Amino acid sequence: METQAITKNIPMSAQKMREVVRQIQGLPAQKAQAVLSMVPRKSARYVAKTLKSAIANAENNHSAKAQNLVVQEAVAQTGLTYKRFSPKARGSAGPILKRRCHVRIVVSDE
Repeated sequence: METQAITKNIPMSAQKMREVVRQIQGLPAQKAQAVLSMVPRKSARYVAKTLKSAIANAENNHSAKAQNLVVQEAVAQTGLTYKRFSPKARGSAGPILKRRCHVRIVVSDE
């Protein structure tokens, strides 16, 4: 039985998030949580929160046990990009892109 959790509009680029998300694919859920607790990146906190939610969804909705869950899929996708402009020399403007991303984690009991 597959269960998923999605966290949307995280204020971080998807490229930075993918570095952490790739580390937990295919791992057992308990081990993935241990790995994320040791990763010294801001993105690891968001991924850990999403993984914890996916585990809770599996336990509550499908009465699965946390010891049997495996991270089937972990994906970081690009979200909205807020476009702002900063003043530059001689009256011109330089673009500022505030990127956001979505994280989706699918766990299954195998």
